[in-house]
Amino acid sequence: MADQVLARETFLLKNRQFDVTLSPTALSWYPLTAGDALHALDSNTVDLSEVIAVTPVEKHCHRNKDGFSDIELTPISCSRFAVHYVQKKRGRIWRPGKVTFKCPDPTVCRQWIDRLQERLNQEYLRPRRLLVFVNPFGGKKRGVQIYQQKVAPLFDLARIKADVIVTERAGHARDLLQELELNKLDGIVCVGGDGMFSEILNGLITRTQQEAGVDKDWLAAELVRPHLRIGIIPAGSTDAVSYATVGVNDPVTSALHIIIGDCQPLDVSSVHYRSQLLRYNVSFLGYGFYGDVVRDSDLRRWMGPTRYDYSGFKKFCRRKIYEGEVAFLPCTDQGSSPYDQIRCTEGCLVCKQAGEKDKPTPFNPSEQPRAVETFGPGGWQRVRGRFIAINAATNSCACKKTPKGVSPSAHLADGCTDLILIHATPRYRFLGHLLKHLTDSDRFNHSFIEVYRVREFKFRPVIIEEAEDEMVEDEEVGVLSRRNCRRNTRRNSVWNCDGEIIDQPAIDVKVHCQLIKLFARGIEEKKQSSCWPVGCFCA
Repeated sequence: MADQVLARETFLLKNRQFDVTLSPTALSWYPLTAGDALHALDSNTVDLSEVIAVTPVEKHCHRNKDGFSDIELTPISCSRFAVHYVQKKRGRIWRPGKVTFKCPDPTVCRQWIDRLQERLNQEYLRPRRLLVFVNPFGGKKRGVQIYQQKVAPLFDLARIKADVIVTERAGHARDLLQELELNKLDGIVCVGGDGMFSEILNGLITRTQQEAGVDKDWLAAELVRPHLRIGIIPAGSTDAVSYATVGVNDPVTSALHIIIGDCQPLDVSSVHYRSQLLRYNVSFLGYGFYGDVVRDSDLRRWMGPTRYDYSGFKKFCRRKIYEGEVAFLPCTDQGSSPYDQIRCTEGCLVCKQAGEKDKPTPFNPSEQPRAVETFGPGGWQRVRGRFIAINAATNSCACKKTPKGVSPSAHLADGCTDLILIHATPRYRFLGHLLKHLTDSDRFNHSFIEVYRVREFKFRPVIIEEAEDEMVEDEEVGVLSRRNCRRNTRRNSVWNCDGEIIDQPAIDVKVHCQLIKLFARGIEEKKQSSCWPVGCFCA
């Protein structure tokens, strides 16, 4: 029962007496001095799910230069203990808080420490050992500093053993994940940007499928879910995954989500070309404008994060048009729409229902057929046209510059992606669409934009035939003559896949519902009618 009292005692807090109560789900303390309004301000209730650690403390403690208390081993006669817990600030920022109680005698102090620690160990899936990859090159190149100064002290406080690896090159973490022993780990943490997260994601899913005997190149394969959760400490340029899953790109906030063992399932899309897996994708796929931007910005990494602004302006001025055909399989049973203005937040009901419908089935390698339908019937729809951009948002793709994201109503774990088709239109109209990303305005309210919530889609560029004159030699007379010939030429863009480049324009994409789990809980909102009670609903 929620009101059950496991322990109750009178402790001293700031030299005043407080009634301290421990229930199965919360720790509460209230001043015993009646009628004192100032004392009442010290009353508090902390959910045990948001307690970071419980530690015995010396009478005299000090703070180190980073602002965290130095915790030392204390004798059994210690009569004080500290409860470290999550303090929620404005803007979804979390910070560690601490309250220190003085007990009547050392025995009571030890009993309370043991009771609290027992509750934390029994009721919550908290990590005890983590593998941490730190990218020293991403964003502003502060990954190592962020981990050492902001994250490591918190992990030490929570008694989490972290095996830290500083990556040396692109693909380093992905390669190591194919070799390292993972069975004794509770999770994998990346300190870096979206590219670093994508690298770990691809490495972990690839290894899981190899160990399970799943053919990852087969588009229709039912992928096996990794048992490890992934944590993200944002230290990149955009940190879109952190924004979409936590609501902010703050390293301390993300570290606290990891410590308390939050669990958020996440959809993953597999991107294929000619029956070959290219990459796994969790946020954004963009062809045309956004593909051109990432290709151009990749040549200007020396500019840092400003390269995206420069390349974006450059490609907007050129405004290339690409012709092609998109075939897609719409979601028909979700009860949600990219136009419904309902954001995916903590405990989202849409995602919960999708997870209940998409329970994984046991994998049998002998049941894998080899034939894959390309553009068949069965509910598939087609759109052919001339496009400025073709985008797919598996989540909102929010970031600091685009607070609501590319598709504000996209869900984290509903098994769908929002397919956004931006048809050819004058430059000033396209600019109006882009500017709406900076505000809360409806960015889809344009006649040249179509948006569909889909489970799969395929794109095929159109081959353009151009007539060219060619000079050829007439062998009989030995002179040059002009001959008209037709050649197939391709005017293609590339795909922006979570910030990485995919050169093949013709791709097949399938969304795998809730394939991975993160140390997160979704974006916290005070009031949200579509949300379910807080908790992990991943399998």
